[in-house]
Amino acid sequence: MASGSSLPEEDLTCPVCFDIFKDPVVLKCSHSFCKTCLQKYWEQTGSRVCPVCRRKSSMEFPPRNLALKNLCEAFSKHRIQKPATGSESLCGLHGEKLKLFCLNEEVPICIVCQTSEKHENHQLRPVQEAARKYKEELQTALKPLKEKLEAFNKEKQKNDEAAELIESQTQQIERQIRVEFEKLHQFLRDEEAARITALREEEEQKSQRMKERIDKMTREISSLSDTIRDLEQEMKADDITFLQKYKTTNKRAQCKVAHPEKLSGGRINVANHLGNLKYRVWEKMMEIIQYIPVTLDPNMKGSNVILSDDLTSVRHSGMSADPRTAFVFSSERFSSGKHCWDVEVGDNPDWVVGVGIEDLHFRPNFGLGNHPGSDVG
Repeated sequence: MASGSSLPEEDLTCPVCFDIFKDPVVLKCSHSFCKTCLQKYWEQTGSRVCPVCRRKSSMEFPPRNLALKNLCEAFSKHRIQKPATGSESLCGLHGEKLKLFCLNEEVPICIVCQTSEKHENHQLRPVQEAARKYKEELQTALKPLKEKLEAFNKEKQKNDEAAELIESQTQQIERQIRVEFEKLHQFLRDEEAARITALREEEEQKSQRMKERIDKMTREISSLSDTIRDLEQEMKADDITFLQKYKTTNKRAQCKVAHPEKLSGGRINVANHLGNLKYRVWEKMMEIIQYIPVTLDPNMKGSNVILSDDLTSVRHSGMSADPRTAFVFSSERFSSGKHCWDVEVGDNPDWVVGVGIEDLHFRPNFGLGNHPGSDVG
């Protein structure tokens, strides 16, 4: 196996932290990372993907890259050896303390390295001075990064809050939709029951009349049948007997019987129940909706007002007296025609009603008509 000193340092560098690998793990795409760096990257992105090739990983705990780990340890041991005591490091080549920093090679060196051909004519600085300078440079470079990080965190927080608001608004609106449609469903159920009741009442009335007519006709039929049968029986008697009873028999035969009444009203009034049914129900529905409410837009309101659940009324929150934060727009739009509004203000003497152009990107100017009981045209 090749030693750590035979590999370039960039081959032993984590692509996330840009430092020598510490406890490296390997993904199926063959890219390796520090275990801690990979876990932090996955936590920040919320997705288990390779930071280099963006390929998704199915493993929550990738295996350790032992070969790479051994190479990194060998490289680190060869580059800098820590003494048993003291805080300074020793040169891996000469065993001397690393007291200088080569600006050309950007590596710490010892006094012996300073006189070597490799570092001839190179710019050198004491380790402490070089470290202080580079730390100051990094601190300066970190400032805009920290500012951007803070900006991203703030914007992410706003997006998180917006996502929560969208979810809560959706749930609230869904509940309100169900409530409103349940009212409509109940109205239709009541209307259906009323119309079926009217149909049953007509059925009962007409069925009763038909029963009375049938009973009467049954009696007439029975009476006429008896008369016909008796007359036919008289006609079968001998001539003397027939003639003796003829006067009475003929009188019975000449009795006047009214013709049966012609059938009328013998059908359900279909048109009355089904004619324009949908239109009549809709028309009746319009009677209970005496006005068309203006729907207020919760996304276009000031911070100092509170809207009702059905978005048809508004009240002051009482948090601030600043009128610039106490406004709300409606969601209805119109491009032509005559329009008027009835606004229920109760006993509140301070209110303003106005009309604005579409996509109004500024707060209303309450300088016009800003007095009790006024409106802005």
